[in-house]
Amino acid sequence: MIKFADLSATMRAAGPMVSAAHPPPITPQQLQAQQQAEMQKRELAKRQSRKPTDKNIPDGIEDLVVGDGVQRYRQLRDAERKLDAVMMRKRLDINESSARNFTRYRTMRVWISNTAENQPWQNTSMDPDAFDFGSESQATYRVKIEGRLLDDDEDAEADKEPAEEQKDGDAMEQDGSDAAKKAKAGKPASNQRTKLSHFFKQITINFDRSQSLQPDGYTSIEWKKPENSANTNDAAANFDTLEFERKSDENINVTVNLFRDEVPERFKLSPPLAELLGTEEDDRGGILMGIWIYVKANNLQEDEDSRKIRCDAQLKPLFDNRDFVPFPSIPQLIIPHLSPLPPYQLPYTIRVDKSYITPDDGTAASQPTIYNVLVPLDDPLRIAMSRITTNPQMLNQIASLDESLALAVQAIQHSKAKHAFYTAMSTDPVVFVKRWISSQQRDLEVILGEATRGGGEDVASEEFRRGGQEGVWGGDRALESVGLWLAKAGKAH
Repeated sequence: MIKFADLSATMRAAGPMVSAAHPPPITPQQLQAQQQAEMQKRELAKRQSRKPTDKNIPDGIEDLVVGDGVQRYRQLRDAERKLDAVMMRKRLDINESSARNFTRYRTMRVWISNTAENQPWQNTSMDPDAFDFGSESQATYRVKIEGRLLDDDEDAEADKEPAEEQKDGDAMEQDGSDAAKKAKAGKPASNQRTKLSHFFKQITINFDRSQSLQPDGYTSIEWKKPENSANTNDAAANFDTLEFERKSDENINVTVNLFRDEVPERFKLSPPLAELLGTEEDDRGGILMGIWIYVKANNLQEDEDSRKIRCDAQLKPLFDNRDFVPFPSIPQLIIPHLSPLPPYQLPYTIRVDKSYITPDDGTAASQPTIYNVLVPLDDPLRIAMSRITTNPQMLNQIASLDESLALAVQAIQHSKAKHAFYTAMSTDPVVFVKRWISSQQRDLEVILGEATRGGGEDVASEEFRRGGQEGVWGGDRALESVGLWLAKAGKAH
């Protein structure tokens, strides 16, 4: 029978020793790299320690120089401090305004068209309305999805047009030529245009066919933005046109889904939350700010604990009919009321008939279907302000000027010390030389480790020679020191 004492003793006993794994040996190249990094770190620390930082002219300089240069410099320093305070306040205001999500929306025009090859009516004299039941059909179609961000003047015109299918077959070519002309007249096109893939994190094409009739490749087509999409040379994350090719000799209905990519991420709000905030879409920061404004406007904070919020008739449906809610818990409580934004759904019919591919009535071939969708863009003023506050050239120039001022002030301090030295020597050379020699002697004793006790008195002075109760040797410190010395001597023997 196992007793608790035996189990306790067993658990308290020392376990077996497990040897730790040996670290891998350091190669000579790694050792040399570590030594170089350590030397660079020490050299940088030495430079920083030697670099002067004081930019204030020492007192007494105004009595030694001709003119009012010192007073003017101090006035400039006062003005600089005031200017620094104003700039810091403005910088904080800019950073605060930049942190807010001021998003403006622009219109992106999307063209969807398709071409067809090796169709039955193209290769033979077969009736276009007839079907080919052969299994070796090579009929294919190619769908092209192209998007371009419209300019401001084109946005105004797009707002007047309905967001539906356009009937102008030459619209895509004409818009493309206009954009090329504007790019040549102004900045490079790479700086003016933002590509289609920048605004969407996922693009899918769903085929409107029965699942049982869909072969492999007809279920859906999907593109996802790569995780590391910051690389501008990555073709998978930087494109304006998306194309795909499939086999078919009949018309097919498809739906192009454009999933928006917004930073910070925006969500679709539930009906109670949308009614409270007055908007159907918002990001987390905007949602919390809207709830906080509602709480402050209706005085829903508890008097004893301001972190607790009283739930009224508008807030109870959001927080499971609770009477009180801690405000720090609101970010977690609103998660059930957030859902991903629905994609833009663009229906399109892939046509492979002759009337669409090569019409006989003189209209353009493969006439595109055009849609206008809204996409978010960063405020250009926000980008300009962030560049102003983080301009490295300006900051480096200010740091260089500060370093020059500190070096000039250090040179002035050295000159003042020299002036004081020679002035004192010229006033009374004998006394000055004696004091200077005494000072040098004390410095030499400190360097050689022969420095005297505090107050400049050593054991050979009159104070230590005098005995009695009034002297140094009759005090409590002397008795305590002698007792400690005797105790140490007794232990040694």
